[in-house]
Amino acid sequence: MTQRPLLNRKVLAWAFYDWANSAFALSVLAVLFPLFLGSYWSAGDPGAAVTARLAWITAAASAVVCVIAPVFGTIADAGGYRKRFLLLLALMGALATAMLATIGEGNWPWALGLYLFASVGFYSSTVFYDSLIIDVTEPRYYSFVSSLGFSLGYLGGAVLLGLHVWMLLTPGTFGFATPDDVIRFAFVTVGIWWAIFMVPLMIFVPERHSDREVTRRVVRAAYRELKSTIRKIGQYRNVVIFLIAYWFYIGGVFTVIFMAVNYGQRLGFSQQDLVIALLITNFAGFPATFLYGMAAHRYGPKRGIYFALLVYVAMSGWAIFMTDVKEFYIMAIVIGCVQGGVQGLSRSLYASIIPPDQPGEFFGFYNMLTKFAHVLGPILVGIAATVSDEPKWVLLALMPLFIGGGMLLGVVREKRPVNVG
Repeated sequence: MTQRPLLNRKVLAWAFYDWANSAFALSVLAVLFPLFLGSYWSAGDPGAAVTARLAWITAAASAVVCVIAPVFGTIADAGGYRKRFLLLLALMGALATAMLATIGEGNWPWALGLYLFASVGFYSSTVFYDSLIIDVTEPRYYSFVSSLGFSLGYLGGAVLLGLHVWMLLTPGTFGFATPDDVIRFAFVTVGIWWAIFMVPLMIFVPERHSDREVTRRVVRAAYRELKSTIRKIGQYRNVVIFLIAYWFYIGGVFTVIFMAVNYGQRLGFSQQDLVIALLITNFAGFPATFLYGMAAHRYGPKRGIYFALLVYVAMSGWAIFMTDVKEFYIMAIVIGCVQGGVQGLSRSLYASIIPPDQPGEFFGFYNMLTKFAHVLGPILVGIAATVSDEPKWVLLALMPLFIGGGMLLGVVREKRPVNVG
């Protein structure tokens, strides 16, 4: 049997969807939306109120995805539907992102509404994207290919954000009157970028077909099947332990991502410094994440995840005492070097321990659990912002997430599951 090349058209087309949607993850979720929410849509409002709004709407978006993920998992396991739904959800997210440019100053409720739709499109599409990894490569290459996707996402997001930074520094060069005009235009470019660069996946990535048909009765039964899915996953002790560990630590990872700009903004750092720091972070994250995948291919993903969690604990503790913008730069760069790795290796580790014949169902639950973890972190931040005006205290809630997740991860075995049912 002829061995498929590790890097081929299918692998690269699949990985390029990370390049496409990471423009939203970086430019919108991590930088522009938190920045504009505080300086424009919520201009003049207390910093704690802005933090709470950002936290609660992020939790709400994740909760919506938790509710619809079982249906999407059912659809993903039926032949011929994963790419169609990925396209639909991605276009919904891209359109909602572009429409953020139309929201005027002070209209934070409308901005939050569009952000909700964009976030649901972004997160839901990953249910189908993640499950397609089994159709483009072999199990032994999951770590490398998964990390390749995240590394391309870092590079693509950084390239577009780099253009946005250039525009922000010299708006007149591009025909803009103010930096606010640049940010509104940036929302449009993110939507277009997302839509254009998902085309290779739609053309070149195949999807495994099954004999199962998706009917109205099947979709209505999706939530009843969630109970069956949980029972099925429960037969694989190794998978269960990993999912619990993952639920803890990925909630902390996500909270750091979406809170970084808001945190720096509340410490009084300038808009320019915050955007440039996140840009540098992603340029550093591209080679670091790629190297993470190379190392994990040789040594296994668990060691890479362990190292990343230690970095998060150290940086979160350091950030509590942060006072200077240079420290923010250092923290952002260090986290950027492990952020993609911990996500990519988690995805590849999970793909390697689940049953190979039910990827959509298992990844549907994986993504639902991911969004459930994404609810946990923002809720903790929202509560902290409501209780105290001191931004640094919100970081203390993250420590148990990283430490507890790391301890449970130590029990996970890196091999295919054996059904004990």
